[in-house]
Amino acid sequence: MSNGDRVVLALGGAGTVGSGIVKALLDRGFKVAVISRDSSKLDKLKGFVSPSTKNNLTTLVGNVGSEEGVEEVKQALVKSVGKITDVVSSLGFSWWQGGPPHTQPVKELQWVIETLLFSTFVSWKAFFPLVKDDPNCTYTLITGGAGEKVLMPGTGFLTVGAASALAFCQVLREEYPEVPCKLNQVKINTGVAAPERMAPGYLNHLDLGEAVATLIERRNTSHTVFPVSSPADLKTVILEGHL
Repeated sequence: MSNGDRVVLALGGAGTVGSGIVKALLDRGFKVAVISRDSSKLDKLKGFVSPSTKNNLTTLVGNVGSEEGVEEVKQALVKSVGKITDVVSSLGFSWWQGGPPHTQPVKELQWVIETLLFSTFVSWKAFFPLVKDDPNCTYTLITGGAGEKVLMPGTGFLTVGAASALAFCQVLREEYPEVPCKLNQVKINTGVAAPERMAPGYLNHLDLGEAVATLIERRNTSHTVFPVSSPADLKTVILEGHL
């Protein structure tokens, strides 16, 4: 199956991490579908990708964080693009610094968990069945390293939410050890930004997108966690095909 025959659903594809992945996939000839609740973000994504690839980008407005919303947009997606061959999920947010736990209402913790865990679970439950039984298909989860340490004072709920996402990925690998689909996780242990917002040690989202697109394109590993802590790690995956 050539890249042109593959249709990638990029969950979170309108965000900083996701947009870099979407652009890289389109530049390699993939067809890509992106769902977002915010139509303005989808418009911005259309202006960001290479002009020559726009015809291979399908955008839909919908909510993949609720069971009702995801089923509705799933039906619209399949009707629009047909068979999905690959899914890459980079849902959630990269930063939260609301303060120490004793200052927070329970609804704030609920929002963090809903954003980082529930949306990942709900969308996985809806879209994993579309690819799970085909060895030529892939499902790639993009997670952050904040779940393994408190990054700085006041970011504790980010750690709780990110840790729950890491645990969910572990559950998937161990609960579905024989699934034919290539199931992988890319764990980003540093910041990610667009070129104009780079900080020391950060990953350029375009470079990250190239690395993730390489993993999806090659389909030569499964049930693997790829930790990315520096730009050098991205060069490793692009040049050698593994991290």
